[in-house]
Amino acid sequence: MVSPVDGDAVDTLRDNHHVAIAVDEPPSEEVLRDQEVLVMRSGVEITRDIIDLAPRLGLIVRAGSGFDNIDLGHARRRGIRVVRIPGPAAAAVAEFTFGLILALTRKIVRADALVRIGLWPKPELGGILLGGKVLGIVGAGNIGTRVGKLGAAWGMHVIGCVEHSSKWEPPPFIEAGDLGSVLSRADILTVHTPLTDATRGLIGAGELASMQQGGYVVSTARGGVVDEVALYEALDSGHLAGAALDVHEEEGDGSIPKLADLPNVVLTPHIAGMAIESQRAIGSRMVELINAYAADELDSVLAEPERVV
Repeated sequence: MVSPVDGDAVDTLRDNHHVAIAVDEPPSEEVLRDQEVLVMRSGVEITRDIIDLAPRLGLIVRAGSGFDNIDLGHARRRGIRVVRIPGPAAAAVAEFTFGLILALTRKIVRADALVRIGLWPKPELGGILLGGKVLGIVGAGNIGTRVGKLGAAWGMHVIGCVEHSSKWEPPPFIEAGDLGSVLSRADILTVHTPLTDATRGLIGAGELASMQQGGYVVSTARGGVVDEVALYEALDSGHLAGAALDVHEEEGDGSIPKLADLPNVVLTPHIAGMAIESQRAIGSRMVELINAYAADELDSVLAEPERVV
């Protein structure tokens, strides 16, 4: 384990497997050289060099959805299976996204900070109602669709787009659009795409400029999908009214985003998927996958979204 995961799941694995924990620093050769399975989350890079410290490695389990922090090409060349567990965290990320929307549009975080220092400037803390607003979703897949359902329940008009639109059948509460129409029509834009070569910088200066004056941007996708320099400029200029990010181009202790300089921004440390129930479900599925791999039955238990390499 090179990332913290559900403790009950770790205890269960220890009943039948040797488990080594290395979560406080980059995993060393001493830890990895005898390991057959590597479990990781976001916050750690599984590079070619790290993979090669584990000559017996046959399986990498990504305890979550994203896999941009894994050298998939080298894993494939080594014949190492890579699987992810995307399902359990989807509800948690969607709910957290909507929490960010509310915190941002109603200035909840700023209001809390002011009351804590004895200031009560009520006229300065007015916000907008969500009912009747357009919620634009970039990446209306599993998580984005859940966000859209929440938006529709609040009386929002939801428009979304996906990368491969020809294969997409949107649910009745989401109007299908392309990226341009989602950007131009959204009062509130949420971003839910993986980080790939195609999506890095997807929401840049031009895209932000095409949004409506006074719009909001919320991202629980991956750091790098939204260009933070361009976002800073759009907020600082007054073109956008606010932004909320749970994911950042640079993450980890000691990293302070430049966006923290602005009062109309809500920043959280990549915790959207950290609902207790979701982490417990991820841990349970992790145990199932590892036990199946040990019994040479991995393919028989894999669901299609879990297959990576």
